[in-house]
Amino acid sequence: MDNLVDMLDPTAATELPAILPPEEEEGNVEYKLKLVNPSDFRFEHLVTQMKWRLEEGEGEAIYELGVEDNGIMAGLQDVELEASVNTLKRMAVRLGASLTVLRERTVEQDGENCIRRRALEILVRKVPDDQEFLDMRLAVLGNVDVGKSTLLGVLTQGELDNGRGRARLNLFRHLHEIQSGRTSSISHEIIGFDSSGEMVNYSGSRSVEEICDKSTKLITLIDLAGHHKYLKTTIFGLTGNSPDFAMLIVSATTGITGTTKEHLGFALALGVPVFVVVSKVDQCRHVLIERTVKQLEKILKSPGCKKIPVRILNDDDAITCASNFDTEKITPIFTVSSVTGKNLDLLKIFLNVLPPLKSRKDREKLAQDNTEFQIDDRFSVPGVGGVVGGTILRGSIREGDMVLLGPSENGEFREVKVRTVHRNRLPCRLIQAGQTATVALQDVEKEQLRKGMVLVSPNSEQYACREFEADIYVLFHSSRISVGFQTTIHIGTVCQTAVIVKMDRENIRTNEKARVIFRLFKHVEYIRPGSRLLFRDGKSKGMGEVIKPLPLDPIER
Repeated sequence: MDNLVDMLDPTAATELPAILPPEEEEGNVEYKLKLVNPSDFRFEHLVTQMKWRLEEGEGEAIYELGVEDNGIMAGLQDVELEASVNTLKRMAVRLGASLTVLRERTVEQDGENCIRRRALEILVRKVPDDQEFLDMRLAVLGNVDVGKSTLLGVLTQGELDNGRGRARLNLFRHLHEIQSGRTSSISHEIIGFDSSGEMVNYSGSRSVEEICDKSTKLITLIDLAGHHKYLKTTIFGLTGNSPDFAMLIVSATTGITGTTKEHLGFALALGVPVFVVVSKVDQCRHVLIERTVKQLEKILKSPGCKKIPVRILNDDDAITCASNFDTEKITPIFTVSSVTGKNLDLLKIFLNVLPPLKSRKDREKLAQDNTEFQIDDRFSVPGVGGVVGGTILRGSIREGDMVLLGPSENGEFREVKVRTVHRNRLPCRLIQAGQTATVALQDVEKEQLRKGMVLVSPNSEQYACREFEADIYVLFHSSRISVGFQTTIHIGTVCQTAVIVKMDRENIRTNEKARVIFRLFKHVEYIRPGSRLLFRDGKSKGMGEVIKPLPLDPIER
């Protein structure tokens, strides 16, 4: 960081656009024309301003040096630029933050003596005081045999594949997965970036503990199954793990086939921002790659998606798309090879700059709410007892807290004590809204736990129901849906067969809406108003939103 201006090789520098949008008061992007020798009062104001921008970006801010508030690229001479960077460095040191140069642009001034001016785009990163690192979740989608697990193996291990799937072996959890080469379960891998934007997985830190310790930004990769017969598992991974983003992988050799469109549709239905990776570009000619990318662009532009596809061809494209990805309007498209390593660096740059989905304000608001921990897995640990894994959607949990566990099959909740809390296999004192963790419960056995249960605050409302009202939209059905229609519903970690017992219309078809009442077949579930739902039955599929859970009949309790 001592020679920050010189960190960017001019021969390889990606360039800022000639003009930027006007600066906005909200958000984590700050424009500064120059920061040359500010007074003490001005310096304190600048530090406060940087702190605000970091809070807006949940620990990340982008500074545009040499840019006016209206977005015009004025640039700075070398002396002014060096002084401005030194001031920015002093500001970052005060806040315990780090600086990384992302891009630069050379601005030539007209006149007899052509003066060279430069503008810099700098990433400022500081881990919030209440977190060990920035934590994001990325779901990996795509049809079977497109190279999902292989790509994740290359990203997490730093070694290219041998063309026969060697890189994916460490990701598989079952023998039949190793034998067939196909994922049938949900597996989690992590990649970490340090304060300078370098991936720490490659520095010899192979254990999860070491990666977490050296990272300021951690991305959990959720590897989901591609085969159609494991579609239930894939949907559960999307709804239950609450990913911030999704990466859809498409093979350049086969194009858009199998479950590709279904996976894309489910991600969009759940409101998860998606970017696309075209894999295996080393195995086919350029004309075949171009055909696959054009197929993708056509689908993304269609009325059902309404996205703007953007091909990532260089570092500049990757940084620009990552900075604007939270707008949910653009869909970046990468073309990569896990064998030759082509364009993998662009994907890493994109993941490093990718901003958090929720603002710090939203996260703090959720953290102050009543606790709601969604259980998506359960374990039995010798000497500990029952342990639950999942995502905390609201509130916070500390070691020793008393929480309610439920609902049981008849809708009851029981008070239990939190024994210990772990994140990424490391013990921690506190977990807050948006984090994934495991929680050990005192005097609770694995047999008393199931997926779909929750841990909630004793004073929170308990949304246990067997029937609930919902607005639904049919994505596809071969004929008509009416009262008596049975389907599998997915709401968060809840996955159960349900039947429509009431509708506000006689029937509905593809692309039609209705308000219905679902009745669960098996047992009572925790279903919160406003939750998104997916339902499917064979080729039939649809989406919707829970309006309200209906009270349990006393006879059912």
